[in-house]
Amino acid sequence: MSADLLHHGHLNILKTARELGEVTVGLLTDEAIASYKRLPFLTFEERCAIVENIKGVVQVIPQETLDYVPNLKKIKPDYVVHGNDWRTGPQKHTREQVISTLAEWGGELVEPEYTVGISSTALNARLREIGTTPQIRMKQLKRLLNAKKIIRLMEAHNGLSALIVENTKVTRNHMVHEFDGIWLSSLTDSTAKGKPDIEAVDRTSRANTINEILEVTTKPVIYDGDTGGIPEHFVFLVRTLERLGVSAVIIEDKVGLKKNSLFGTDVAQTQDTIEGFCHKIIEGKKAQVTADFMIVARIESLILKHGMEDAIARAQAYIKAGADGIMIHSTQKSGDEIREFCRQFKALDVTVPLISVPTAYDHFTETELMELGFNAVIYANHLLRSAYPAMKKTAESILEHERAAEAGEHCLSIRDILTLIPGGR
Repeated sequence: MSADLLHHGHLNILKTARELGEVTVGLLTDEAIASYKRLPFLTFEERCAIVENIKGVVQVIPQETLDYVPNLKKIKPDYVVHGNDWRTGPQKHTREQVISTLAEWGGELVEPEYTVGISSTALNARLREIGTTPQIRMKQLKRLLNAKKIIRLMEAHNGLSALIVENTKVTRNHMVHEFDGIWLSSLTDSTAKGKPDIEAVDRTSRANTINEILEVTTKPVIYDGDTGGIPEHFVFLVRTLERLGVSAVIIEDKVGLKKNSLFGTDVAQTQDTIEGFCHKIIEGKKAQVTADFMIVARIESLILKHGMEDAIARAQAYIKAGADGIMIHSTQKSGDEIREFCRQFKALDVTVPLISVPTAYDHFTETELMELGFNAVIYANHLLRSAYPAMKKTAESILEHERAAEAGEHCLSIRDILTLIPGGR
């Protein structure tokens, strides 16, 4: 079991098991749960402590995969107790494997009637409606990076777009796929406010956007900190973000007036010295109160044509200075230089996560990025970029036809827009 939210259905299973003998519970690890659905609210250690203290439970062992067979062969139980809900659906094959494995030593599968009227999924949904706390949210990013081979984040620039990131999911091959976190992009935040991406939106305004997003979501947030400002100002940004419950800030190693990296060398951009940027990282780490907040260094060497050797040297220096992760940025569409950077980065034998923003090399799949060595992928601007054409098309249709009827096919119904937000009805 996952035992993230215990209910009377779980207790019925354990009661049946107690009647058969000494009870061992196979408790799914964060990694096992995250492989098929959302990361549990409680850590493995917290869930383990709870289950260990349930009457009749003799021992709890980690269930590291969705495959029961390794644990069954290790302890060779006389009985396996599981609700009968897995006779059909995605777990049917797992059930058949359990029966086959138990037959090797004469074990028996016992299947109590599934407890109707209770659902862990529904309970989780209710918890998300209640919300979360800054401390719990902040810890989630590190837990996800430890639990999953690669995590995915989508940009949000206001409460509505954040709700899309929070709630959108698809089921593929019986697995639920959703975004693991939210990227608060300076590009989309400033564009949504009608301002250029040159740090023209002040931190007070950006903090308002953060609060809009935090109020309606529970997933971890990574903040796009641009250059981070001068070190003396960066320390206050770190403290503010940490206090709000943001999980990480990503800062780029440039100085002066910020210009978007996608312009490359077409506009004047100045890279910070290694020593200067390391000093900023060090000061930021000193300002932290918890060990959960992350400072990620974004390397602009490939963007500014300073070469692979410079990019790798900076990665080494930034990690030594205390960076909790590295983001490598590139505008090369083929992705060849990204492949080469990953090859050389692996040779450094470091353990910090590597983050990809595949805006230019968007033909890479998440599996391909994972195989290159990336631990996280950020879709940095796609919700805003897709919203603008749709809004423009609707506006043009109304002007062209002098009425709204033709634009209706591109719009949500009034009923849908009224009930889109929880509590709106």
